[in-house]
Order: sequence, then C-alpha cells, then structure tokens
Amino acid sequence: MSRRRLSKRQLERIQTLQQRRRARADLRAQTALSEAESEPQRGTVVTRHGATAAVADNSQEIHVCLLRQNLGHVVCGDRVIWQKTGENSGVVTALSERTTVLARPDYAGRDKPLAANLTQLVVVVAVEPAPSGYLVDQYLAAAETLGIRAAIAVNKVDLLQSPSDSRLDRLAGYEAIGYPVIRVTARQAHGLDALITRLRNETSILVGQSGVGKSSLVKALLPDQDIQTGRLSSATGLGRHTTSAATLYFLPSGGTLIDSPGVRSFRLPAMDRQQLERGFREFRAFLGNCQFSNCAHQDEPGCALRAAVAEGRVAQWRLDNFLNMARQLAHQTARGNP
Repeated sequence: MSRRRLSKRQLERIQTLQQRRRARADLRAQTALSEAESEPQRGTVVTRHGATAAVADNSQEIHVCLLRQNLGHVVCGDRVIWQKTGENSGVVTALSERTTVLARPDYAGRDKPLAANLTQLVVVVAVEPAPSGYLVDQYLAAAETLGIRAAIAVNKVDLLQSPSDSRLDRLAGYEAIGYPVIRVTARQAHGLDALITRLRNETSILVGQSGVGKSSLVKALLPDQDIQTGRLSSATGLGRHTTSAATLYFLPSGGTLIDSPGVRSFRLPAMDRQQLERGFREFRAFLGNCQFSNCAHQDEPGCALRAAVAEGRVAQWRLDNFLNMARQLAHQTARGNP
C-alpha cells in the first residue's frame, strides 16, 4: 500500500508544532547550559528521543543531554561536543562533521537521517524466507553511494538440505564481484567468528527484510545487550523507547553496531542515474564506453553494459535490478519527491 500523501495544510500544521517544540527544547537547553561549569568534551550519540539524546563519553558512560535547536537533526552515531550539567546530564552544543549518513523518507517524502558515521553495511539474508535480490541490490547500491564497506550475512544455514542446495546459488554472483558472503546460524552461534572479525573496529549497521533473524543475530553478537540496554534505559528513563529507536551498541571485540527498526522502510537516498550506475560496482569498467553518452542501457545500439551481459561479464539479473531502480528514481523525481 502506498504512503498517504499529506495535504499542504496538514504539513504546515505539523511544521508549526515542531517549531514550537524545538523552541521550548532550546530554551531548556540554554537554561541548563548557563548553569554548566564543566569543560566541553567529545561524545557519541547512542540514541535519540525527541529533544534529548543519550551520549556516551570516552568511558562509554551514558549521559542524557538536551539538544540545541541550531544543531539540525541529530541521530544515532553522531559525534558531538557536549557539556556536563549534572551527574548524568548535559547539553550538546555542537555537531561534528559527518563522514556518512544513512537516511529514510519522512512523512513528506524527504530524506530523514537515520544513522551517521557508518563505515560498514551488512545485509542480512536467510535461507528462509528466500533472499530478495532486488532488496539486496538496493542496500548494496546505497553502501556504494555512501562509500562504505558492504558484506552479506546469510543466516539460518542449518536449514539447507545439502551442500548442493540451490536456494542460495545467486549469492555466488555477489562473491564473484567482491562482496564477502558470511554464512551463520545465529541461534546456534555457528559461524559467528568470521562475522565478528568483519565487524571489529567498524561502525556497522545490519539491514534486511523481516524474518531473516536480524534480532537474533544482534543478540548473538552482543551477549551483554540486555546489560547495555538496561544501563541506557536506567540513565535515560526512556524504557521501551530504547528498543524502538536506532541504538548504538559497543561490541565486546571492538567497534560499534547500530540496530535500527527504521531500515525496514528502506528506500534509496536521492541520487541521479549516474550515481545509481556507480552503485553497481561491476558496471564501472564499462561506464563511458557506450556508443551514446546518455545510454539508458536498454535497447540502444552500442551499449557496453548489454555487451558485457552477453559476454557473461555482468549478470543479467543485476542489470534488470538496476533498470527497475532507475525507473523508480525517475518516477519519484517526476512526482517531485526525490
């Protein structure tokens, strides 16, 4: 079912309410900051709820911080400057420059930041339900566009009938173009060593369709998740909200893992056709070699990409998925909803 489009009046009402809330929150932040006696320090946003953010200091201690209005939309993973105003409280005064940001569409169809400063995206698929190649390619194209590493984790491999089971044959195509494919069984903690090594010293996010066992995988990777969640809930008083918002966890082996329910509504960020082309890494060797500079890689003569498909150097299903995504982006642009 398509998302219901809000009327202009509804959008204006929502924006007015948001502006009022931000003004009240900024007044509280300014009042608290005027009473602060500590020096500014660096921290990382663990999660955000409304006008407050849980910020981890260098010792991974959690502090509930008010957010200044001029900071923009602060999200999980942001690196910030903050000042302490109480035992476990403070005010965020500045937002450090982001290296990357993953976004999703908001109520008006605009890209809304979801998580920042990611270095790696891990697409979780499973034997059951069968992987959606189109969704996997969307995630991989987004990772390429962001300039971050990408890998594929295959969960529930214990359900394979035999080594020759054909349900995951297409994954060999991803390995052939350079994406690591890691096979695991989260409920048995089987094969996790390779994934743990992959996540070490990275800021990673796990993405995937419903039913692939992402939550089970997060629990297996974070044996102290309940402790971290309890500490966060105790410090912030957010309770159940800590499990419904993007949250950053510290991995025992080093690095951080962002868990977010928001990736279920994933959509490609705003980009043009040329950016999308480069989101398919095996296309790059052929881009610019078509007979026509504006080649759409469909029926045009002298198309280098279609020639590469005919020669077996590019998979037909990857080109088909690209063309579907390109049509979707063109449709969004035509509707004024990039």
